[in-house]
Amino acid sequence: MRSSPSSSAQRIVALVLVPLSLAVGPTSPPAPAAAGPTQQSSEQQSSEQQSSKRLSDQQSSWPAQEPTQPRSSERRGRSEPFVPEWSWPLTPTPSVLRRFQKPPQNWKPGHRGVDLAVTEAGDGFSSPADGVVFFTGRVVDRGVLSIDHGNGRISSFEPVETDLTKGRRVARGEHLGSISAAGPSPSSAHCIRTCLHWGVRLDGEYVDPLGFISDRRPSVLLPLGEGRPAP
Repeated sequence: MRSSPSSSAQRIVALVLVPLSLAVGPTSPPAPAAAGPTQQSSEQQSSEQQSSKRLSDQQSSWPAQEPTQPRSSERRGRSEPFVPEWSWPLTPTPSVLRRFQKPPQNWKPGHRGVDLAVTEAGDGFSSPADGVVFFTGRVVDRGVLSIDHGNGRISSFEPVETDLTKGRRVARGEHLGSISAAGPSPSSAHCIRTCLHWGVRLDGEYVDPLGFISDRRPSVLLPLGEGRPAP
């Protein structure tokens, strides 16, 4: 039986293709390429962007904090009311006839206290702070009274008359005695007119008594508009 020309052609093509397929081998998918530096850098940037976004989302959910305001005392300065540590020994507030003058050395002249104006002899005076009578008696020719206020602070008053005795406790503002008239001798006439000499010692050193009753805080400049009363 004779084969047709088309069958012969098909057999020829098959004989040619089979050896070629055996030579090439089975087809397999290409191996994935190794991640290079560029791909790793892209992945790292993506991770950092995601972390930054999560942190931003968390911060946006946090409660807002009010800005720190200065304390009232820092902001107002001297606008705060002054509360003296002690009180004046005379009422009403007296005039200061002569101020404290610290001597350059303890044995040199100075004015170891303040002289306060008195209306007339016999006026009363009071304790500027709580304390205990430390001394009462006459020094040369005038009466002297000293009050120990504690913490090394002692007030002395002259020329005075008092019935208090050493060791007697006194309170701030308590009546201590009366002021004597200026005597005829130069030692008793401490002032030209009748006055009360008030001295204060701190740990044995004379200091200015007005430092315990006067506002000596430094002045503070406030911004324009602050501290003014409301209309």
